[in-house]
Amino acid sequence: MTQIDLIKEFFIKNPNRDIAHPEVVDWVTAEWKKKTGEVFRDPDRGIRSLSQKGFLIKVAKGIYRYDPTAVKKRDLEDFTAEQKRLILERDNYHCVRCGKGREDGVELQIDHIKPKDLGGKAIIENGQVLCASCNFKKKNYKQTETGKKMFIRLYELAKAINDEPIIAFTKEVLAVYEKHNINGHIEWQQ
Repeated sequence: MTQIDLIKEFFIKNPNRDIAHPEVVDWVTAEWKKKTGEVFRDPDRGIRSLSQKGFLIKVAKGIYRYDPTAVKKRDLEDFTAEQKRLILERDNYHCVRCGKGREDGVELQIDHIKPKDLGGKAIIENGQVLCASCNFKKKNYKQTETGKKMFIRLYELAKAINDEPIIAFTKEVLAVYEKHNINGHIEWQQ
């Protein structure tokens, strides 16, 4: 048994429950000591790794959930080549945040608006084009404010699944864009 296997064992025994980080660390370090007589080094890294690989859902900072149904579907959450092409075409081969394109010498990437590790799906409405720099900043700063187009897409996604709280939230945000004429060239229709 590896340390990763032990972390998986804990979550498998506790499915569909939001679990705070300390509870996991306490259990796996005690179990590892019992089973091997050794100290479990860096359980945090193992938990993060399982989240990044799609075994766990990161619910909030330091809180993770194991959903057996989500794990089985995890391989479907990367965009296909066709989806990437459609997203690039829709966004006119330009970063929705800064507006730069390949002609500006930037690398374009397809980004999940709602991140995969937070349950974001690989559907066109949840995709956007970001340049490598903006994508790095979004991930580094955990930004959700990547521009008016992102909120328009989030609004459309929420409408498609009838998520009333997110619909209301995005309407308010987009109204602020309109009020201050920020990105006024991007039209939004309710």
